[in-house]
Order: sequence, then C-alpha cells, then structure tokens
Amino acid sequence: MIRTEELLLNVGPQHPSTHGVFRIIVKLDGEVITEATPVIGYLHRGTEKLAENLTYTQVIPYTDRMDYVSAMTNNYVLCHAVETLMDLEIPERAEFLRLIVMELQRIASHLVWWGTYLLDIGAMSPFLYAFREREMIVNMFNELCGARLTYFYMRVGGVKWDAPEGWIDKVRDFIPYMREKLDEYEQLVSGNEIFLARVKGVGTYDAQSAIDFGLSGANLRSTGVKFDLRKDQPYSIYDRFDFDVPVQTAGDCYARYLVRFEEIKQSLRILEQAVEQFPEDGQIMAKVPRVIRPPEGEVYTRIESPRGEIGCHIVSKKKPQPYRLKFRRPSFVNLQILPKLLVGETMTNLVTILGGIDIVLGEVDG
Repeated sequence: MIRTEELLLNVGPQHPSTHGVFRIIVKLDGEVITEATPVIGYLHRGTEKLAENLTYTQVIPYTDRMDYVSAMTNNYVLCHAVETLMDLEIPERAEFLRLIVMELQRIASHLVWWGTYLLDIGAMSPFLYAFREREMIVNMFNELCGARLTYFYMRVGGVKWDAPEGWIDKVRDFIPYMREKLDEYEQLVSGNEIFLARVKGVGTYDAQSAIDFGLSGANLRSTGVKFDLRKDQPYSIYDRFDFDVPVQTAGDCYARYLVRFEEIKQSLRILEQAVEQFPEDGQIMAKVPRVIRPPEGEVYTRIESPRGEIGCHIVSKKKPQPYRLKFRRPSFVNLQILPKLLVGETMTNLVTILGGIDIVLGEVDG
C-alpha cells in the first residue's frame, strides 16, 4: 500500500467550473476527496437589504443580476409576488409575452449550461454551437427590450414593451431550427463514449436525499420525482399549454444532463403553442398607479426557473418600498448537497459533479 499524506486544496475561484468567487476546500487522500467544504466567498451585494430603500420597480433590475443567464424568470418572480399581493389581473397579451420570453430564457440558460459543462470536462466544439444558438435568442431579446443580458423587461402589471412587428414570426421560425440543432447535439454528445464514461454513475443520489436537501429543478427530477411548478402549482397561463415534465431515475450526472436536454424540447413545445395562440392585439400593462403601494401583508410566490424553484417573500407595510424582501435562490439551496456528493470521489469527478448541478454563482453570493 502506498503511504499518502492528507492534502488540503483550494479549488477555485480561478477553476474553470467555479465561475465567480465560489471555491471548495477539499481534503485529499491521494486523488480521493475525504472532505469537501463549499465557500461562497465575500462578494455579497446585499440585494434584499438594498431593496428596503428602493421602490418595487427599482428592485426589478437587481433581479436581473441574481441569475445573469436567466434574468427574465427572475424579473417575473418579483413582479408576480407584488401582483399577488395587490390582486392584479394581468392583460392576456402581456401574459403571453411573459411566457414566451421565460421559455426562450429557459432554452438560452440550458444552452449556456450545456456548452460550458462540456467545456469544463474537455469538449470545445459544443460550447461554440451552444452560443451560436443562444445568440439568436439574445438577439430577439435585444430587439424586444434593447438589452442582451440584464433585460429589465417586466413590470408590476405587465411588460414594458410590446413585441415589434415580425418578432413573433422570428420566434416561430426559431422553433424548427432549434429542434434540428438539438438532433445534431445528440448525435455529437449524448452517445459519445468518452462523455458517457465521465458522467454515468457519477454524483449519484436518491430521491429521498434530493428531498431532504431541498433540491429542485433538474436536480430533483433526475431522481424520479415528477415535480415542476409550472404543472403542480400553475402560474401565469401555463395551465393552457400541453407539455411534459421530463424525469429520469438514475440520479447521476447523466440523468441531470438528459432532463435538461428534454426540458429544452418541452420549452419548444410550449413556444409552438404560444405563438399560435398569441393575441393579435391588446394591452400589455394593467392599470397600476405610478407609485406602487401594495396593501399591508405578506406573500410568498414561487416559480420554476431553469435551475429550480425560485421564490420571493415580500412583507409590505403599504409603503412604496418593501418592508422586507427575501428570495429563495435555487442555486444556493442546490449547492448544499455538494459535500455529500464529493466525499469518496476523485478530483477529476469534482468538475463533473459541480457542473452537473448547474450552479449560477450570482444566486449563491447575492
């Protein structure tokens, strides 16, 4: 037997799979991890405390930056919470626009994950292909609201800008194009024996562990738990559309990969129905006072973001600013299972497991 000394190693924040200030302190016995401690760093922006001195509309741009690859869904969860507190009815055209941009955002977010995940474990080409397709979505968002990453598109009561002429047709044309590219992705990656050797049977946990750790999104559904807030607690107009909730049962990195891949296909199904049912005209904003003062009380709303359940808890004292504001960030919660997954694994698998969980550090250190 080879004698080894225990080694304490900082992985990150410069490591390619720890985007941001996040790092993991690992104890190693040779190549095997004996202990892992996630450290989220000190770059905290204090979004929730800052919100106490901002009007509700002024808080929306802060949600863009919590998850910079899924800004539209973060916009929505805040607006949805305030609208629930105010018991607002949102115009149908605005609801359709919201749903379309949220599903486009889900696809764009999963494309970033797919490309960067494969880049982290050694494949260069998929990253370029993923960003090629994502660029089409970003360009559509740019045409809609004038921004490419942090959109500030949604407002309490609706959306800021209506779809320009021809925009819905561009979304319609994107759907078959993306389906064709997904087939190419599957041929390139999903059956690749090197990729399969890196992800199958790695980072495995069961359904009970996922529930105990509060996991959501693909990290939960990869264990066979069929839970998606768009189906189980429908919000916006999701109850009008026919789509499936993808699940796998293996609970490993490959299962999480397959769930997210299928989620892109289901988002395309939703978009296909939405563009066909899109209202020809109508208002994009409800009648909302210039200064928003929700009634006194508190509310918690939650939606299905690309990374899982994102929630927003607001306490209102009938003032223009929230008395208290708290977000449930899915990346922060999903991160908690990392020490359990990493112990007993090799350093090579650390990158595979971390990327498979799909953590956005803006949601962790916010």
